[in-house]
Amino acid sequence: MASLSSLPFLPLLFTATTFALVAGDTFSLDFHHRFSYKVRQWAESQGLPATWRPEEAPEGSVEYYKELVRHDRALLSQHRQLITSTDVYNFAMGNETLSLPSLAYLHYAIVTVGTPNQTFLVAMDTGSDLFWLPCNCVECAPLKSPLYGDLEFSTYSSNASSTSKTISCGSSQCSLLAKQDCTGTSTDCPYTINYLGANTSSSGFLVEDVLYLAKGDTGVDTVEIPVVFGCGEVQTGSLLEGSAPNGLMGLAMDNLSVPTVLANKGMISDSFSLCFGADDSGRLNFGDKGSSDQSETPLVVDNDNSPYYIINLEGMVIGNATSDTSFAAMVDSGASFTILADQIYKEFTTAFTEQVTETQFSDPNLPFEYCYQLSAGQTEIIRPIVNFTTKGGSQFPVLHPIVPILSKRNQEQIGYCIGVLQSTNINIIGQNFLRDLRIVFDREKMVLGWEQFDCYSGKSSTTPPTDKTVFAPSPAGHTPATQVPSTQTPVAQAPAPPQSEANQPHRLKSWAPELSPSTMSNTALCLFLLFFVNFFYSD
Repeated sequence: MASLSSLPFLPLLFTATTFALVAGDTFSLDFHHRFSYKVRQWAESQGLPATWRPEEAPEGSVEYYKELVRHDRALLSQHRQLITSTDVYNFAMGNETLSLPSLAYLHYAIVTVGTPNQTFLVAMDTGSDLFWLPCNCVECAPLKSPLYGDLEFSTYSSNASSTSKTISCGSSQCSLLAKQDCTGTSTDCPYTINYLGANTSSSGFLVEDVLYLAKGDTGVDTVEIPVVFGCGEVQTGSLLEGSAPNGLMGLAMDNLSVPTVLANKGMISDSFSLCFGADDSGRLNFGDKGSSDQSETPLVVDNDNSPYYIINLEGMVIGNATSDTSFAAMVDSGASFTILADQIYKEFTTAFTEQVTETQFSDPNLPFEYCYQLSAGQTEIIRPIVNFTTKGGSQFPVLHPIVPILSKRNQEQIGYCIGVLQSTNINIIGQNFLRDLRIVFDREKMVLGWEQFDCYSGKSSTTPPTDKTVFAPSPAGHTPATQVPSTQTPVAQAPAPPQSEANQPHRLKSWAPELSPSTMSNTALCLFLLFFVNFFYSD
């Protein structure tokens, strides 16, 4: 038999009960709504605060129902805390992320470290396992660039932080580094991390400092967590050309990654989520395990203990075409576009091309092979629906498989490309195939979860996405032509980076309120806060 303590839903509806023995010795209960006159009279007789004030919220009024909803939401929040063993954390400046086309189309978040705190715009990357910031620069990305608009970046200074510590070669933290090259004369723990891009890497030495996080969605309760990250002295390749110019946070399953550190401290469940909005904004929540409604597939566990998020796919459904070719793919938020190995790439693009009616064209300035030109006056794109079939049978929906192409002259969409790049032997599900989804990286259950999601409201969404509302990204290393050629061949054009706005300083304990990314003006303000606000630490 269930005890009363096992029925937490009762307070949602009822506050007081009246017990009575009636004829036949039958035990009965009278239930009264907490906003009823009887409950109010009972509360006042017991010297308790009134549960409802009809003079302020007459029964049946808008205020009455608002108060009911407010009360129910408060109780639901309490119940979630009771049934959730750990909490959700995000960065102290909020859980918003922003994908910037001018900065290689990666998702960036505002990250704050050190005492007094230093703030950076850091790329979020599930395809690597180390957090690093530009520091003691020998070769770093410029602090100012036309790519950044009015933003001016800074570099991390260990000397300026009273909580910074250098990690030595003989320390236990250095031994956790997957690849370290301590020599007999080394005192600091060196690191080098190589990325998929040609000749792209970051190197330097490890330090420990505090990272500022906020508990839940309010951003009120800030905590300081010691984390180990790289003091990036030398960057190469695309890191000097607009990709992650102000630092990168690897979120893979390595011992030094921030999700692992938080989980090992018992602060969160060993899980986190990234939500990718179609308008280039998103959300990151450490400890989020998703919902019971999400689809899931197992993460691949191999003998090499790979730290990356790899899933097995058993086929593809592209409109009326079905492929049963099996392959494994990495889910990588640090990849702007999806990459498919030769055979899979050919099957995907062939099936897609056979089901579109637009005229195919090629442009040497574009990295994509399969592009199509809209006809004069065309306002609608009819394309095949795309799904990947994952191990276990769940369908992974690709809601935005195409990259719209805009005219540089008037910003109108004049074409589109299949947003897939070809590789010889690598399969990567990049950001463009993750749009309009919340992706849950559950390292506790070793599953990848996904759900069509509205990043703003925090609710699942069933609204069909529209490709026409997505701006065309300017791929890393690609410079759009200055004008549309006389042949009217479409040329990719990226939106301008956000501009700055006026602002007043804030103290560390008074974090700026969570800024809604629903408009680009708010996003610009959020980015401006990062670089032009001086924070001062107070106890």
